[in-house]
Amino acid sequence: MQAPYAQRPEDTRGRQFGESDSRHRTCFQRDRDRIIHSSAFRRLKHKTQVFVEHEGDYYRTRLTHTLEVAQVARTLAVALDLNQDLAEAVALAHDLGHTPFGHTGEDTLDELMADYGGFDHNAQAVRIVTFLERHYAEFDGLNLSWETLEGIAKHNGPVTQNVPAYLSEFNAIYDLELDGFASAEAQVAALADDIAYNNHDVLDGLRSGLLIDEEVAQLPRIGAAFAQVDAKYPGLDIKRRRHEALRRVFGGMVEDVLETARHRLKANQVSSADDVRRAGSAMVLFSNALHEDVKVIREFLFARMYRAPAVVRQREKAAQVLRDLFKIYMDAPHKMPPDWQDLGGADDDTPRRVADYIAGMTDRFALRVHADLSK
Repeated sequence: MQAPYAQRPEDTRGRQFGESDSRHRTCFQRDRDRIIHSSAFRRLKHKTQVFVEHEGDYYRTRLTHTLEVAQVARTLAVALDLNQDLAEAVALAHDLGHTPFGHTGEDTLDELMADYGGFDHNAQAVRIVTFLERHYAEFDGLNLSWETLEGIAKHNGPVTQNVPAYLSEFNAIYDLELDGFASAEAQVAALADDIAYNNHDVLDGLRSGLLIDEEVAQLPRIGAAFAQVDAKYPGLDIKRRRHEALRRVFGGMVEDVLETARHRLKANQVSSADDVRRAGSAMVLFSNALHEDVKVIREFLFARMYRAPAVVRQREKAAQVLRDLFKIYMDAPHKMPPDWQDLGGADDDTPRRVADYIAGMTDRFALRVHADLSK
């Protein structure tokens, strides 16, 4: 039984281009399936999180991260009596717009596109699912439901300032109500993202040797989890000890979100999906205490891992690869594949087409193309 504030598929606002309903799947199940079968989703397999994709088999890629986020989103949605198909669809799509080389790639493309509307991975995800995926006979993109598009566009909450160029253009055609909050299901997907990366970045940092267990054990939540594991399993080997501790942190974060969301939904007397959108603040959040603890963990990760000399050197090399590719394609657009040379639109949209092409590259493809074009 779904909660009254769950987004019901029969109440969908529809799709940009009208289609017949499926006999066997709801609109949100169809959205999920279209996302999974998209070219952009497959490319996530070889896009990095923190470490360059080819450097180790155990580090997270965008694909493994996305699957973890979808699993957490389903868990939260079921526990809150929400529509798990919508939560899963938004979770599966949330990183489609990411560039090669993680946030370094996004920062670099944003810098290169500063005079042409900038670059934002959430807006790029919307661009992918509404324009760049070209498989269907009757429309560009995936023609996802309004609610799924809303969740992708508002992954970080309402978009009211510095609206990315494409998102602004698309919103003028198909209003996603950018100044409001997204559905509870979309908010669940966003918190699932936070839960997943905060935990797996710590584990990947430990695996890489950039972080050491004694330092990590000083962090809020994580230190207590290590103490619980040591009390219950004295002498446990290091890999199992880490796993047991971080799974406790992971589970504690999930419970915190559930308790906080239930309290906020009740306190705000939310009784419909649109009540969630009009609430004036997010309904699915970390508690204040956990929010502060997560800030401490993130600050530690920035100082000790994301800005570690080895990672910084790697990022500088990756940024230079993208700068070189951008210049090459801007000077000679014909060096892009034929289907990327003319995507339609304005005659002066070469910078956006170049950014689209580069953003879609995987880590290994960007490195290979750069090597070929630099000979």
